Amino acid sequence: MTRPVTRPVSCSAAGRPDPDDGGCDVLLRDGGIARIRPLLPSDREALHALVDRSSERSAYLRFFTGGRATAHGYMDRITGPRHPGRALVALMRDRLVGVAEYLPDPERPEAEVGILLDDEVHGHGLGTLLLEHLALDAAERGVEELVAVVLPGNGPMLRVLADLGLPATRRSEPGEIEVRIAPLRDGRLLEEVERRTHEAERNSLAHVLTPASVAVVGASRDPTRVGHRILRALVDGGFPGPIHPVNPYAAEVAGLPAHPGLGAVPGPVDLAVVAVPPAAVLGVAQDCARHGVRALVVVSSGPSGQAPLAEAGNGDSARELLRICREAGMRLVGPGSLGVVNTTASLHAAVLPVRPPAGHLGLMSQPGAAGVALVERARLLGLGVSSFVSVGDKADVSGNDLLEWWEDDPETRVVALCLESFGNPRRFARIARRISAKKPVIVVAGADALAPAAPPHNAGPTAPGPATRSHSAGTAAPGPAGCSDAAAVGALSPAEPAARPRAAAATPDVALDALLRGAGVIREDDARDLLDTARLLALQPPPAGHRVAIVGNSAGAQATIAGACERRGLLVPELSPATQRALRARLRPGAAVANPVDLTAGGDAGEYRAALEAVLADPCVDAVLAVYAPPSGSGLDATRDAVAAAASGSPVTVLACVMGHDGLIGDSVPAYAFPEQAVHALSRAVEYASRRAAPPLCDAAPPGLDARAAREIVDRDLTAHPGGRWLDVPIAAALLSCYGVRVTPSAAAGGPDAAAEPAAEAGAVEMIVGGVAHDAFGPLITTGPAGSGVVTDRAFRVPPIDRAEAVRMIGELRCRAILFGRSGRPRVCVEALEDQIVRVGRLMDDLPEIAELALDPVVVTPVGAVATGARVRLAPAAPPPSPYRRRLR
Repeated sequence: MTRPVTRPVSCSAAGRPDPDDGGCDVLLRDGGIARIRPLLPSDREALHALVDRSSERSAYLRFFTGGRATAHGYMDRITGPRHPGRALVALMRDRLVGVAEYLPDPERPEAEVGILLDDEVHGHGLGTLLLEHLALDAAERGVEELVAVVLPGNGPMLRVLADLGLPATRRSEPGEIEVRIAPLRDGRLLEEVERRTHEAERNSLAHVLTPASVAVVGASRDPTRVGHRILRALVDGGFPGPIHPVNPYAAEVAGLPAHPGLGAVPGPVDLAVVAVPPAAVLGVAQDCARHGVRALVVVSSGPSGQAPLAEAGNGDSARELLRICREAGMRLVGPGSLGVVNTTASLHAAVLPVRPPAGHLGLMSQPGAAGVALVERARLLGLGVSSFVSVGDKADVSGNDLLEWWEDDPETRVVALCLESFGNPRRFARIARRISAKKPVIVVAGADALAPAAPPHNAGPTAPGPATRSHSAGTAAPGPAGCSDAAAVGALSPAEPAARPRAAAATPDVALDALLRGAGVIREDDARDLLDTARLLALQPPPAGHRVAIVGNSAGAQATIAGACERRGLLVPELSPATQRALRARLRPGAAVANPVDLTAGGDAGEYRAALEAVLADPCVDAVLAVYAPPSGSGLDATRDAVAAAASGSPVTVLACVMGHDGLIGDSVPAYAFPEQAVHALSRAVEYASRRAAPPLCDAAPPGLDARAAREIVDRDLTAHPGGRWLDVPIAAALLSCYGVRVTPSAAAGGPDAAAEPAAEAGAVEMIVGGVAHDAFGPLITTGPAGSGVVTDRAFRVPPIDRAEAVRMIGELRCRAILFGRSGRPRVCVEALEDQIVRVGRLMDDLPEIAELALDPVVVTPVGAVATGARVRLAPAAPPPSPYRRRLR
């Protein structure tokens, strides 16, 4: 679609894909799937076929000439053996449908770019995807500007170039337009990539959650079998579109005409639910691919006792299933799924004991049994679901994909995920951070969820001892003196050569917590806590602050709640004089009106309502917790009615503790059986509301960074020491200085006595700032007080970390009072400590080869902060997946 690049392009002289630029599957704008990979010489015939299918106009716009002779000659040249450029091809349904290339200028850091697409795939976003991948590849190879020369009539190409998300300039010449693009990876490009990813994900999952038609393959006549149960759920749930049972041995199932195969189904099929024995799944998937099905849900085999697909064929069958789906452009839920539900679309295609009611909880479960229990328990508590997806073995559709669906689903107010593993933790954190700014995201996941699914990214021959990389934040490799676990961390002075950074003292559970906390995700320990928190956030407005009023008829329970509030950082303030006067006028003489408000055991329903209405009107109250101990007063039903009436329409958060009774009061007030449940849910809601009110993450680099110089230091040292090593102190200090982290000259010179001198200053506080690389999600950054006796007082985060996040980290420390001054000690320069945290986070995020880093100690004084001890270990590491490169995992 642009002027032909005058010198042709291939992936490498040997005719094989460049190992740094392997193929990947990508989602198109309409939800379809394509594969992008480097050009191969063997693509020549397919390229000629692409030219033959192209219209005369497409060939003219691309090659600036009529006819196809120029295009055919060009395809011969670009598949030749010695061409200096680089090219990518795109395939859909195993047919080559696009080629894009850039040719570097031998004299200037620029390259000319060109692209040709099959006429049938125009408008699907494939050209944008190819250009994104080309631009990233070019930037990684030192190209500073891409040049496209376009005919004035080529409006689609001009729009693609303008909307790419990269800085671009246009210059018009007679008969052509030159567009110059800077392939910079910056905030605007990332925003555009995420916007396009979101659109593609939503459109692809529409075939799963809002299908126009559903086929149930394996729809048995036996009511106990999975296929029959799913078919019956679809029918009874009122699915509005065509439902097609597929069973070659029946003429009718559940009152619907059955079909012997997908080829006999009248009309297209959006979603196929596959409920056949594991050995038959691959054949069914191939049949679905042949007949244009858009999505599959592969369920386990149920009562027959046969294992799910992944178990039956180890991992090979599941991988083959995914390959079939990707080549055919089908999204896959499972294998091992229990099905999917979307109450808004009346889609109930799941093996569940009951049909879940409509509501506002978007729920995903990886373990099947946990999903069944969550749906059933939510129903009993009065919490309905907007949609439920059981992802099973998660070969394709995962929590990351579903987050994209739920982000702007108007029926989903709260997202809840029950996870056994993270397929792409970095991407999860990016998506969850964006979504949690709009609606709560709650996760139940064990520490092993971050276990790497593939070998560690620096796997391979390495030197023994300190050069061996930690495989998790809690399993650091032995240091020079043989320290092998976190228990030994801190036992040695950082000035000693054998010392290990105390930054490594983080368990996998701490690492997971840091990942989720930094993304604004609410982490719960179990399903009960998940549902307790979810129903408050789904049914009530978020608290405006942390001030809680307690109103009830049980002094003991109210005292317990007040104590629990204090322990969780919630304030139970005395009510305003006006509110207290109103309460005295409405309540019996023995009532307490300060806060908690005690109606006494005799308080009736009328007093309950009056007290709640008075307290809800107090401007100093952010949440009201109603407490009732049956059967006192007017009884359970009348008291519930009073609470519901008082809470109706109130902008203040209202919840209840009805001793011994979990459930829902009215249609919007969650009730908890025990005080601790209620306070736990309220504290989570307050934390979430506070986090959502904070400014969004600022990922701008702090001033004074020299990333190029830092990269040169790392590359030079790893060239000299391929296995990695603990850096000499002067080299470590030079590396840190590239990111504006000051290390005292005495420390850089290795003088332990001189380095300790700043600590003797009056008012100085010794802290630690450091990090350790985690194989699953990258660096884990920590801060806390120095000293081996305080290793439990630590705050952890996963980058990116901005100034506000650093402030929150310090605010979590038990030692924070010392930093801000107490007992006559001056306040130290906390801002300088915050700056070091931000810079260390940026350094480790930019340079994955930094396996461990510790500034120990950082001496923080009233005028600044300086590291007097610095330890850095390098190890070989593959670059992390680029957030700018769109791809399906």
